[in-house]
Amino acid sequence: MYRHLLVPLDASTLATELVRQSVVLAKSLGAKITFFHAQEDFGSSSMAALERVVWPSLYNEHVAGDARAVLAKAAVVAREAGVEHETLTVTSDRPHEAILQAAEARSCDLVVIASHGRRGIRNLVIGSQTRNVLQQASLPVLVLAAESNLPEWETIEALAILRDEHRSLAAVAHGLELLAREARTDGQPPRFDLLRAIVRYIRAFPETLHHPKEDAWLFHRLRERTSEFNDTLDLLQRQHVEGHWLVDELEQSIAAYEADPAGGYARFAEAVRRFVVSQEQHMRTETRVILPAAYKHLTTDDWNEIGKAFAENGDPRFSADTDEEFRQLFVRILNLLPEPTSAGHGRP
Repeated sequence: MYRHLLVPLDASTLATELVRQSVVLAKSLGAKITFFHAQEDFGSSSMAALERVVWPSLYNEHVAGDARAVLAKAAVVAREAGVEHETLTVTSDRPHEAILQAAEARSCDLVVIASHGRRGIRNLVIGSQTRNVLQQASLPVLVLAAESNLPEWETIEALAILRDEHRSLAAVAHGLELLAREARTDGQPPRFDLLRAIVRYIRAFPETLHHPKEDAWLFHRLRERTSEFNDTLDLLQRQHVEGHWLVDELEQSIAAYEADPAGGYARFAEAVRRFVVSQEQHMRTETRVILPAAYKHLTTDDWNEIGKAFAENGDPRFSADTDEEFRQLFVRILNLLPEPTSAGHGRP
């Protein structure tokens, strides 16, 4: 029986689905997951030498890369499911070799990897890195079906966008918890510019784009198809409104904390707790009740419209249509957050 899965991730939509399926598998097996990301060696590129001298802050961001953002969102899913997990990043321009070396170094007994497909082609089309892993691996490799082989890919893609946006917010909320915990332990306030950046992200993305589009598209379409979940949808929409108040409270607590570092911690910590608990409860209801209901009741046309609406959000999903300002802000926040002190299970 497999006890330790290595799950290599990139920033694609298919990788979002890979995280979900690998966590389900690990939970059923009682196994641990190492989420893995191979990052390009920017420091050795020709552009790096120029940036290091002319734009050192930009150089530092490029060297840090997107790895923590990619892996933090995967950790959200494992933490929610109560699956033991850890994350690993290496710098390598040969990802397939890095994947196999990581599997050996961490004593993994199964690699769970995504493939890539072409729309309209029903035969499995293996991506080059996946093919190389399959050819060179000395341990079992489980390949997620290519997207072109999935008969409901439009539905799965829209769901993946929704889930990924939830993970982005959850990763930032978890970062707030880490900052509050570190401030309590160290007795020193966190960086207030980072706290303000987090509030800016929450206001600019989930509060302004994600939640209104849930109301207008996902919730509206589900109400049209069935009345079974109207009470739950009413609750979620009330929570969207309450979320604005909690963000206001959080922002005010940060300002008070900055004005009075000695006496402002308690209010800040309570505001963080209230915001995080509210978001966790809200997203748990959506994930466990509303998304399965939508999968059951909505039509292909519904999902096409929902997917198109959410694909225009500009959340940091690291795809071609990503809005660069949101992407940079999200990545910067994750790179500046303190490292988690342990691999982690679910919340107690």
